[in-house]
Amino acid sequence: MKETINFLLAGVGGQGTILASDVLVNLGLAAGFEAKQAEVHGMSQRGGSVTSHVRWGEHVYSPLIGAGEVDVFVAFEKAEALRSVNLLRKNALALVNLEAIEPVTVTSGGQAYPQDEHLRATLARVTERAMYLPAGEIAQRLGNIKAANVVLLGALSAMLEPQTGLGAEAWLDVILQRVPGKFAELNRQAFLKGREAAAGG
Repeated sequence: MKETINFLLAGVGGQGTILASDVLVNLGLAAGFEAKQAEVHGMSQRGGSVTSHVRWGEHVYSPLIGAGEVDVFVAFEKAEALRSVNLLRKNALALVNLEAIEPVTVTSGGQAYPQDEHLRATLARVTERAMYLPAGEIAQRLGNIKAANVVLLGALSAMLEPQTGLGAEAWLDVILQRVPGKFAELNRQAFLKGREAAAGG
């Protein structure tokens, strides 16, 4: 593993971005790294932008990640992926949830929501390692769209395993400590479906 891994998570309030970043920082600690996180909330209660920086390494002095230094990017919403693309390192690992949450500027007719072709072309200029996943649809089929964040974590675990050596159980141990017991099985299934989707299953 490289000396430090810089993760950026970007989404919209209510998508579980902060839970996902908590899982990542605690996974890093459990794996024996120093790990730090920093969160930036927009109008999160009203569906505004939420971003979280997470850093793992032997020594981590600051949680903040500079422009062009993101190694691993997880976008919980398509427009948020576009908003953050300038922060990615060349050929960063990117995981994008194919979910659109249109802001009021779009629903009121003032702006157009970006098309998938534009998103894919923009990311392709930065990285060849982007995966697009219908995490919301997968979670909905399991009975609760709010589990989409855990679907994404499952996919991310599969994408990162060759680099980190951390398998499914290491991730699930951390995730299941952070969700209510009555939702444990739902989140286990969401995680496993995400891993399966990332593997092309």
